[in-house]
Amino acid sequence: MLNLNKVMIIGNLTRDPEMRYTPNGAAVTSFGVATNRRWTGQDGNATDEVEFHDVTAWGKLAEIATQVLRKGAPAFVEGRLRTHSWEGQDGVKRFKTEIVAENLIALSGKPGGSSDYAPSSQSPVDEPVQENPVDEISKPAKESKVQGSKSPKEDTPDEEEEINIEDIPF
Repeated sequence: MLNLNKVMIIGNLTRDPEMRYTPNGAAVTSFGVATNRRWTGQDGNATDEVEFHDVTAWGKLAEIATQVLRKGAPAFVEGRLRTHSWEGQDGVKRFKTEIVAENLIALSGKPGGSSDYAPSSQSPVDEPVQENPVDEISKPAKESKVQGSKSPKEDTPDEEEEINIEDIPF
């Protein structure tokens, strides 16, 4: 039997990430993300709907999320759903469903500068942050071109790179 528990959302952080450590020393960060949906009803009126998602990141991903993400910042979160249950002080059983992040990408803001979020020049914005990074974060920035050296691609100006539909991750 096949199973799949995968969530992908893009939204804005509703609060700054809060990092803490478990008794055995594991880093864990919690934050919220809001996603919006707009549709036009049969009456022709536009309707907005907001969903609020609780997100938890563990380990190195938790530490990096705390450094990179801020309240109001747009972000892509990929992970899985996990539901907790507990009994409250009033004896009522409660449930909470959250996203356990496996991959995060801090997005730089909306086109046209309409976002209130302005990333600092020191934060690794637009870089994927993965739960089990494989030298993704430690890769050097793209090197600038040295004058006088051309790659074969530069010899053919105005030629666009072909995009293969199978290379698109979704």
